[in-house]
Amino acid sequence: MAQETPPSIGRVPPRGAGAAPAGRTLLDDTAIARALTRIAHEILERNEDVSQLYLVAIPNGGVPLARRLAGSLRQIAEVEVPVGVLDTTLYRDDLKMTGERPLLRRTEMPSAVDERVVVLVDDVVKTGRTIRAAMDALMDFGRPRMVQVVGLVDRGHRELPIKLDYVGKNVPTSPRESVCLRGRDGDLEGPLEVALLPADPRGEA
Repeated sequence: MAQETPPSIGRVPPRGAGAAPAGRTLLDDTAIARALTRIAHEILERNEDVSQLYLVAIPNGGVPLARRLAGSLRQIAEVEVPVGVLDTTLYRDDLKMTGERPLLRRTEMPSAVDERVVVLVDDVVKTGRTIRAAMDALMDFGRPRMVQVVGLVDRGHRELPIKLDYVGKNVPTSPRESVCLRGRDGDLEGPLEVALLPADPRGEA
């Protein structure tokens, strides 16, 4: 949810696909890896009982980031942290406003979240509405002991009082600009980058 737009609109296509503007790279794959390693250290410092950690990714961009974060935690602390994927589509508060049929994404929760420290992982956080929807969706899978939030990029412009616990990079932006996580090879499985796209001339955020 590169810009927390309604799920049916989807992400900005990767560079070279269609007519999407190239934009400016804010974080390349090396910088993303460095940020996730730092965040992994911060998570371990904050949570003494690592056996209770549960990473939950918000599609789409949160999925590869959560997997990489789990890999960093494995490398640093030799702990296997489960990774879930949680679709927030039906919990969004803008479904009626868009008038569009929502595009559902997959949900994969390998175990219950009861008494776990759930770490929600998203790529780009703007208004906070997607995180709020994720918290609502999470409660259908149990009662976590604590919920923490990772945002690779925090671009500000909150509309809800959502605070991130771990941030890769703060990026001041105009509300009309777009920030997206995209794959340099056309998907989110290979090298990644975070790009800043020009403001929409139509005035859309």
